Amino acid sequence: MTSPSSSSAFFVICLLHSLVATTCGALMMFYMKEIYVFGHGNEIATKLLGSTPHDQLLIRTSDSFSGMLLVGIGFLLFMVSFVKDRDFQSFFAKGCTILHVFMALWRFNFERRVEDLAWDCLRQTVGDVLLALSWVFFLVYSWREKYD
Repeated sequence: MTSPSSSSAFFVICLLHSLVATTCGALMMFYMKEIYVFGHGNEIATKLLGSTPHDQLLIRTSDSFSGMLLVGIGFLLFMVSFVKDRDFQSFFAKGCTILHVFMALWRFNFERRVEDLAWDCLRQTVGDVLLALSWVFFLVYSWREKYD
């Protein structure tokens, strides 16, 4: 039988991750130029947005599809948040932890080599690690609850 506290912790974590993914995705689809300027400054944002109209179109299209993918992930997380099966919750949390750790490793190993993104890479890597830790805390909490 699923305990209410473990289930509610899973629900809250899924909703928070869903909110983050959906918000970031919507911002990527509709306000990417403003996000680049806010995060990197005017000079680097101009470089990141491309120099030719063809490059700019490709970058905007890529950002839009990436944003749409994040919105889809946000909706998926929202739907998964209502699952009450403890085994599925544990499996899902482990998968999300691995996904966030691999993303942090990818950022650290590859994205930091891009000169214009190197400053932002550390901040995003820390964010990925914190998102992974939220799932690890859920796993520890549910294991503690299971064996108490």
